Amino acid sequence: MSHDGVRLRAVMRSVAFLTAGALAVPTLAACSSDNESGKPLAGQDIAPVGRDLVADGGTLNWAVDDVPETLNTFQSDADDATTRVAQAVLPAMFRLDAQGRPQRDADYLESAKVVDTEPKQVVLYKLDQQAVWSDGREIGAADFAAQWRALSGKDSAYWTARNAGYDRIEKIERGANNLEVKVTFSRPYADWKSLFSPLYPKDVMGTPDAFNDGARRKLKVTAGAFGVQKIDRKDKEIVLARNPHWWGRPAKLSEIVLHAVPLDKRAAALADGTVDLAEIDPADASRIALAGRAKGTNTPLQGASASPTSKDENKNESRQQKKLGKKQRKALAKYLRQQDALRAFTVRRSFEPAYTQLALNGSEGPLADERVRRAVARALDRTALAKVVLAPLGLPAVPVGSHLALSGQVAYADNSGALGDHDTTEAQALLTDAGWVPGGPLKDKGEKAAGAEGKKSKKDDEADSEGGSDGQYIVGEDNKDPQDHTKKHDKASRHGGDEGSKHLADGKQYDGRKVKQGGAPGAYAPKGTAAPAGAKTGVLAKDGKPLTLRFVLPSGTGSESLSAVADSISRMLEKVGIRTEITKVSDDSYFKDHIASGQYDLALYSWPASAFPATDARPIFAKPVPAADGSLNVEQNYTRVGTDQVDQLFDQAASTLDEDESAALVRKADARIWAAAGSIPLYQRPQLTAARRTVVNAGSFGFQTPVYEDMGFLKKGAKVSPSPSSGS
Repeated sequence: MSHDGVRLRAVMRSVAFLTAGALAVPTLAACSSDNESGKPLAGQDIAPVGRDLVADGGTLNWAVDDVPETLNTFQSDADDATTRVAQAVLPAMFRLDAQGRPQRDADYLESAKVVDTEPKQVVLYKLDQQAVWSDGREIGAADFAAQWRALSGKDSAYWTARNAGYDRIEKIERGANNLEVKVTFSRPYADWKSLFSPLYPKDVMGTPDAFNDGARRKLKVTAGAFGVQKIDRKDKEIVLARNPHWWGRPAKLSEIVLHAVPLDKRAAALADGTVDLAEIDPADASRIALAGRAKGTNTPLQGASASPTSKDENKNESRQQKKLGKKQRKALAKYLRQQDALRAFTVRRSFEPAYTQLALNGSEGPLADERVRRAVARALDRTALAKVVLAPLGLPAVPVGSHLALSGQVAYADNSGALGDHDTTEAQALLTDAGWVPGGPLKDKGEKAAGAEGKKSKKDDEADSEGGSDGQYIVGEDNKDPQDHTKKHDKASRHGGDEGSKHLADGKQYDGRKVKQGGAPGAYAPKGTAAPAGAKTGVLAKDGKPLTLRFVLPSGTGSESLSAVADSISRMLEKVGIRTEITKVSDDSYFKDHIASGQYDLALYSWPASAFPATDARPIFAKPVPAADGSLNVEQNYTRVGTDQVDQLFDQAASTLDEDESAALVRKADARIWAAAGSIPLYQRPQLTAARRTVVNAGSFGFQTPVYEDMGFLKKGAKVSPSPSSGS
């Protein structure tokens, strides 16, 4: 649900492998508002200062995951670095503000508005008269028209990742003068502000060859505060240089250099001066916080609560260090040098515009029964799960109440009541109603449990043999400790096939039925259904099979917090009689071989939030439909749970030009998604950014599109106001 669309390969690279290390920082207060959409849970943390306090010149070295394969954001292999380059060097008609709401970019647009709705919707763009490409040509209707034709979906020669919105355009023409662009739609489109951001020159969009290959490795013509000066794939960096022809506020920095640095190498890159700005994991945030607290002492702190040591203690420490081997002493010395260098950095923290969810595969097995899915949801204490990740970081542990927006965005409302609150008794009653009872007769141990079944992927076998997987353990079996990873069980994966259209929740079942406590029918067991005695500790079974769900997790760097959340979820489910079999797989295999292919029962991953949910969220929650070859077309709905009503509400929201009415329809769609219980939003993803203390107007941006021309280094003698995370 990104601003420029969800791209499968980009999503695979950015599945939420969150971490939750111990970071001793003051807690940020959650914002509150009487407005239904509320405010962002935490503001952006970028050390904001006026431009008069920013030094002129300098190079900002900024870490990215990799040098992008393409500079064309509309291709399937575009990634976050692609977006970062595009934001700095290309026009955008609208950019997002601190609340994730689209705002006109005055550097390119004097105005943009709907001027006609009958017989067709017409949007008139009035461009800034100074807006020109770097080759001197005016930005105009020819650029808009070329981008529309490339992304309309009518010409398969263009290798596009999406055409949402552009497929609704009927024609584009010049207005009263060269500065006006008139866009006529064949059918109403509420999210028209999502279009032409970014806008590429007609040289890139004009032909399939130019689109497919011309902008992959270079962008000759740009129109931003910066331009692309060099892409060095050998040294893994991209150099963005100040645009001397830029007509807006001049960029403060001379250059921005994007360095490809893996997440687990970023602390070292910060310490050795390779980068000044980098998103980091909580473990590195803890190191930086520790280094900051050690500032001014003669000895390095050994822990969060360390205090000045006595001479005897120092002598004892010296004797202990002498006992270390040569390699250990060398590693310790390197660590201490890095800690000394990390004192120059601070941690800026906020929330990413994305949330982590528990996905429930509804294609087959126990979770094909919506009562079981709802029981899983009712068994979860989402506030407690949010605390697992966010409390150690000092961020508000507030569970996300919507699948389609985050707090502060126009379409946000907490619709979790459509499913019901945390209630283990009600969860047990739902399981009883679905036929799962404690102490039922079990078949031989050789038979599989009632989860999704299938073959183990080759990559999983390789990961296991190479130590890349932590294997499996079953929560709820023989009262074993779910934290005991040494008690491993059968590692066979199970396949959750795609022939599940008959299992999909259909919204028609809700028509005319009375809803209890604001929840959807079925979120509560039929009146009089008793929770099964002993379900809290006993094994539930049906048709001779125990109720065991396969919980698939990634095993790579940065997956620690997901493991902690999964353990908490497993213990919550155990209380209502549901066992979980946790299997860890390699990062490369996790999304492609398990989530996208449906080989899981439960999984944790994230979706970004969009300012345009009627467009961007639809493929994530659309009801899967059978394809011509007999397979199931799920788009990005990897839970395989959808309803006709949700699809209809998305269509209505995307075609309603009244913004308030469109937002109301999105909220209704979200309530239906909650009721279907295919995915359970848990918490907004934390965003931790290490920044050199002199770097200003940059850090954890939250919803807002970065303002690249305002970034820079603080002038000597100037002071910046303390940030919410100044304790780091």
